[in-house]
Amino acid sequence: MLFAGRANPALASAIAGQLGVELGPVILKTFSNDEMYCRYTDSIRGADVFIVQPMCGNPATGLNANDALLELLVMIDAAVGASAHRVIAVTPWYGYSRQDKKSAPREPISARLVARMLESAGVDRVLTMDLHAGQLQGFFSRPVDHMTALMMLADHFRGIEADPGELVVVAPDAGRVKLNKQFATRMGAGLAILDKERPRQQVAEIGHVIGDVRDRTAIIVDDIIDTAGTLRAAGEAVVKAGARRVFAAATHPVLSGRAHENLAVAPFERIVVTDTIPLRPGVPDNVDVVSCAPLLADSIRRIFTDDSVSEVFGGNNHLF
Repeated sequence: MLFAGRANPALASAIAGQLGVELGPVILKTFSNDEMYCRYTDSIRGADVFIVQPMCGNPATGLNANDALLELLVMIDAAVGASAHRVIAVTPWYGYSRQDKKSAPREPISARLVARMLESAGVDRVLTMDLHAGQLQGFFSRPVDHMTALMMLADHFRGIEADPGELVVVAPDAGRVKLNKQFATRMGAGLAILDKERPRQQVAEIGHVIGDVRDRTAIIVDDIIDTAGTLRAAGEAVVKAGARRVFAAATHPVLSGRAHENLAVAPFERIVVTDTIPLRPGVPDNVDVVSCAPLLADSIRRIFTDDSVSEVFGGNNHLF
């Protein structure tokens, strides 16, 4: 049985369409004191319950990121209490994923806390996509199925009018090199790296481009676009280094703060993202969305039938 939280109901509906099932009926509401309420209106006893709920805000339904996390927790708890056979959280955007280690004294490891909360609520399995860092899987004692949008994003760019020798994939920092190398291999493109430092949170400084991008078509590939300040600076650095055309791709369009303004003035022909997070109104016209619903639906089907999930990618979904 497939259920949708209020964080991304459009994605849940698309997944249901791919699976050929109806979304299960569930009452979700927020009381006037901001407390969450959940009730499954049909029996779910003995069922495998898949709950589609990325941990993101959705202005259309009035949820912020923390609301989405809490709603997921109460949906899991309600399913466990209703004697579901298994409860699987389908959360393609994993909240707090960037707080995966201590960068300064007396900081929390919030990504680990979220994992503990999900397990305490009673989740049996987590299905997610393009985690910010591989060690997040180690925060769980329950199985984590890690999907990636890498292949479908790369396939989307196959239509670019450029010779393979002219293409270069640009990693925004050293931590994304392995991901970008796989992307470049699938595209038959070269690889370059940006020298990036973070003097403080949500602020990035681009030094220079390591590799040859002059007179070439560059594709900057990352996992997240948040305020888009880093992406804008990366695009400008690549253009300054002599790139003729610049594109961008990312799995998770968080797009908070001044993201729309930054993307509007950034030098990208097209910016390609997936629908793990619903776009806020006012997104620039050069942003294209590729749906991850077919990939997630295939993964859900394989989990339900106890087939291999890694076969979706031929075992090549380990990007770290």
